[in-house]
Amino acid sequence: MDAGPDHHVLVVEDGGGFHVPAQQGHPSGIETVRLPPYSPELQPAERLWQLTDATIANRCFESLDALSEVLGQQCAWLETQLDLLSQYTLFHWWPLCQN
Repeated sequence: MDAGPDHHVLVVEDGGGFHVPAQQGHPSGIETVRLPPYSPELQPAERLWQLTDATIANRCFESLDALSEVLGQQCAWLETQLDLLSQYTLFHWWPLCQN
């Protein structure tokens, strides 16, 4: 990411137990923000799990490759479903990006 004095990187942490502060601090240019507990509305992508889990729930896959194939197909399909994705992730407080 080439973080440094002239290029800052912001890392948003969701409060997962594996997100622990760095013992020596972060390198120059890297900042972290920790989301409050139980705040999936601040991380809209969290709501997408149910769309990806639908294809793998209650199934046993013979290999990691087989699981990856099914998830890849579902994600490729979801990329074409912008209206569906918007229903799960577009919140009234989230500004629309305009290109």
